[in-house]
Amino acid sequence: MARYHTETVKPTKENMEQPEKQMEEVSAPVKKQATAQEKMVQSTAWLTVGNIFSRLLGAVYVIPWYMWMQPHGEAANYLYTKGYNVYALFLMISTAGIPAAVAKQTARYNSMNEYGLSKKLLFYTLRLMTIGGVICAGIMFVGAPFLSQGNPDLVPVMRSLSVVLLIFPAMSVIRGFFQGNSNMKPYAISQIIEQIARVCYMLVSAYIIMKINNGSYKTAVVHSTFAAFIGVAFAMGVLMFSLLKERTAFRQLVKESSNQISFSGRQLVMQMIAQAIPFIIVGSGISIFKLIDQYSFEKIMTIVTNYSAAKNADLFALISANPDKLTMVVIALGTAMATAGLPLITERFTKKDQAGLANLVTNNFQLLFFVMMPATVGMIVLAYPLNTLFYRPNPLGAQLLAASCVVGIMMGLFMVCSTMLQGLDGNMQAVGFLGIGIGVKVVTQFPLIFLFKAYGPLIATFVGLLVANMFLLDRIHVLSRFPFRATIESFTKITGMSLVMGVVAVIAKFGCELVLSPDSKIQSMIIILIVAACGGLAYIVLALKTRMADKLLGPRVDGIRRRLHIR
Repeated sequence: MARYHTETVKPTKENMEQPEKQMEEVSAPVKKQATAQEKMVQSTAWLTVGNIFSRLLGAVYVIPWYMWMQPHGEAANYLYTKGYNVYALFLMISTAGIPAAVAKQTARYNSMNEYGLSKKLLFYTLRLMTIGGVICAGIMFVGAPFLSQGNPDLVPVMRSLSVVLLIFPAMSVIRGFFQGNSNMKPYAISQIIEQIARVCYMLVSAYIIMKINNGSYKTAVVHSTFAAFIGVAFAMGVLMFSLLKERTAFRQLVKESSNQISFSGRQLVMQMIAQAIPFIIVGSGISIFKLIDQYSFEKIMTIVTNYSAAKNADLFALISANPDKLTMVVIALGTAMATAGLPLITERFTKKDQAGLANLVTNNFQLLFFVMMPATVGMIVLAYPLNTLFYRPNPLGAQLLAASCVVGIMMGLFMVCSTMLQGLDGNMQAVGFLGIGIGVKVVTQFPLIFLFKAYGPLIATFVGLLVANMFLLDRIHVLSRFPFRATIESFTKITGMSLVMGVVAVIAKFGCELVLSPDSKIQSMIIILIVAACGGLAYIVLALKTRMADKLLGPRVDGIRRRLHIR
């Protein structure tokens, strides 16, 4: 039997022999849970910053890049996107769900005080993923002429991206290791540095080639895609530095390991593969829903309407391509919640700490809605100026963006629920429930497009994810016994706070539009900033007044309350 330990006090021979320590064991669950909740909040905060920063930077850089590529903006974007689509496929194959599996297994072994196994797991998986990355990079590099489908301009683009695969798989393992140790700071900082380095190289190279040297846009695109390698190299440097910085603490933990469980390197690798397959399927869930729209929407629209092919293509852009860059910022919050909560939930489940597990699960759900609900309501209120700022003034585009924001709540909940169930050893159940949701989506797609036209795919996605989430929530409730009624009450309170914030935002928006035009990009940006500030302040005050912030974020918010003179 493995020797278990608490997070607050590390058992040693000396302190276990002292009878007075028995009193500490009585209060250990309370201390442990408080520590776990603080860890989850800190992890979520770091991942939220990393994810949102990456998403925002990934949307904003397009504006100057596209402008500098003129008059070849469309052709440059075509090459860039085609290359990245193939690269994304190889990236998925080369990582194969391993990072999430590493995080889960690391958390499991750590909870059993088997830190030696966690270290062994890290090094064996690093070797495996490095070999896999080299193989995938070689296939993509050599196979570029075939993958380009006869387009010679795509070959150098794909080859410039293939070198990323030499580093990325190993880098993702280290990120998974930090995640499994509930240390998300290096993970998030590496994400931020990766994006900054990538975008800086991309924009500087594009400006030098196109504006200073009057060079070829094809050369500029090759450098823009090679920027991914620059970003990954910087991120790997950050992670390696963090590993070296933490090596003393890791060595001490390994030294104090129980060493009651032993696996060969091969057994550890096989465990990884078994864990990774469900992660990769469930992790692709949102993409599968989007692919269903991609391959069915325009075909169904030609059957149920007399719209031209060009109009159907435009409508597809309004329901998929355009909203994604904005709604994915909100959905990234859901990803942050899911990623942060997985190791802690796995740890509590492994230790059979039922009370601690129930608390973590309900806190995870509440934290998700605490962040996602106001963000979603705010985006719905600001849908028109947001659409103008990023694209162009378009009432239908703004309405479809607002509808996509509502669907985003279901997507965020699915990410959290599916990841949570996998943390509770419900891997295949999570896959099964995703399959049910996809089945509902496929069955309802045609009738809903027939009834609601462009809104149909969004409604079908919402219904499919709703059904999947209901199954997921039921199973999570059975396994964790989280307080369902208390969770619903908190959700109702958060929804009410978000609606009040929405009213404040609507009033602020109405006032702004008396003097500013939402059809202008610059004025839309001013409207967004003012309304977001007013709505955000209203939500913060409500969260402090109702003590919801204290409940979910801990006692640190007392300082904010004192500064704002709120009781």
